[in-house]
Amino acid sequence: MQILILYYSKGSNTKKLAEAIAKGVKQVDGVAVLLKTTDEVTNDDLLSSQGIIAGSPVYFGTMSAELKKVFDETISIRKKMEGKIGAAFATSGDLTGGKETTIMSIMQAMLINGMIIVGDPMSAGGHYGVACAGEPGERTTQNAAKLGIRVAELVKRLFS
Repeated sequence: MQILILYYSKGSNTKKLAEAIAKGVKQVDGVAVLLKTTDEVTNDDLLSSQGIIAGSPVYFGTMSAELKKVFDETISIRKKMEGKIGAAFATSGDLTGGKETTIMSIMQAMLINGMIIVGDPMSAGGHYGVACAGEPGERTTQNAAKLGIRVAELVKRLFS
């Protein structure tokens, strides 16, 4: 079983958050993690993963064009995406910078692909997904790991 953590990061904050999520996935036995940027990912990566956690910096309240392009290109595999576990994360430059609307835009693309969407576990706030303004701090990286664990455990339950 595999979780794909897919992200676009112009600076390094979204990458750091993706890496923190990956640390959480790695804590769950029997689940591998594949960490890929939007430039590196292929449809085969998406198809071979039972869970996909996608992240982006906030661009005008929505996901980056680079991440949107990946989702746009899933049209040819859309029916094969159905039933995979999906989650989202976002970073912004401001406390009120549109992180939740960005996460929702990612979740919308996942829902259109027939994916099963989850948010943060209650121990990490119980909201849409992990997010931060600027560089992720200690609390955010802990919550990111919890999201990774949650998705990995769900994948393990559903696909074992």
